[in-house]
Amino acid sequence: MNVPRRTNVTKLSSTYIAEHEEKKQKAARRRRAVAVRLVVWSLLFAMFASALVYTLHSQAKAIDAKTAEQQKLKEQLAELKRKEKQLKEEMKKLHDDDYIAELARKKYYLSKDGEIIFVLPEK
Repeated sequence: MNVPRRTNVTKLSSTYIAEHEEKKQKAARRRRAVAVRLVVWSLLFAMFASALVYTLHSQAKAIDAKTAEQQKLKEQLAELKRKEKQLKEEMKKLHDDDYIAELARKKYYLSKDGEIIFVLPEK
């Protein structure tokens, strides 16, 4: 096992060594400042990216909901157009006296003079 051995070496006190130590400390502080800046910018970027992803996801869900609603409304519109066409045909038929007489006989059991109406059960 590697146990660091203590040596009895004294450091020289000179201006060169002091300047060298000061340069090392400044470099270490710069590295630490750069690392802190990198972490801060990384966090800001991550927060911005997550906000964008959340916005895109919520917009996609809203678009899907609107698309489904649009499809449902298109189906309702088609059904209403079919019903409108049927009602217009019924209106045209109601201008015909023979159709009105037939409708009154079926729906309200009206009969002509001397006529007997028999109601048969529907199958």
